[in-house]
Amino acid sequence: MLRPHRIEQFLTPLPVGRLPGVGQVMERRLAELGVATVGDLRGIPVAELEQRFGRWGRRLHELSLGIDDHPVQPERPTMQISSEDTFAEDLPLDALAPDITRLAEKTWAGYQRELQSPHPRLARTVVLKLKTSDFRILTRSLTPPVMPDSATSLGALACDLRGRVELPAHTRYRLVGVGLSGFVDADTHAQQSGLFESETPPPM
Repeated sequence: MLRPHRIEQFLTPLPVGRLPGVGQVMERRLAELGVATVGDLRGIPVAELEQRFGRWGRRLHELSLGIDDHPVQPERPTMQISSEDTFAEDLPLDALAPDITRLAEKTWAGYQRELQSPHPRLARTVVLKLKTSDFRILTRSLTPPVMPDSATSLGALACDLRGRVELPAHTRYRLVGVGLSGFVDADTHAQQSGLFESETPPPM
């Protein structure tokens, strides 16, 4: 257990990207200020952070000190696992495959942790999230008869979901995300599957 008086010591050497809400774009912006670790971030006056990043600047300062007032929700059942990223420059839909593949790997890793938890839940739906250059948010989803069994197959399904995006080919996108949703308790799913199998009539 990490004692309260050791929180700052623990956080100091961590990469700033480990803080909640700090994605690749924010990492790059902080790197321009010479910030690579949480300790570096802590060394920047909160007034300067607020000037550059608004209210998020104060939030960054608080996180660097280990202050997080968000309520803890223990034992909350998993409803969705996802990873997303904002691009440094807007990209066309047909250029997103490498990023979708990379994010699928992160989402799959999170799903594997869920499956190893004391009360695992199984995902049934693959989700692709997009945000256009004019901040329009789109989601496309698929509940396949057989769920992907690897990060590679998850990435392939997410890439295929681009075919359901009915926007002009010249549309540019600033964000993409890959997620899993439609979670059900593993035990319940197994019981239902067994029930359906038992009701299947024998072959003639």
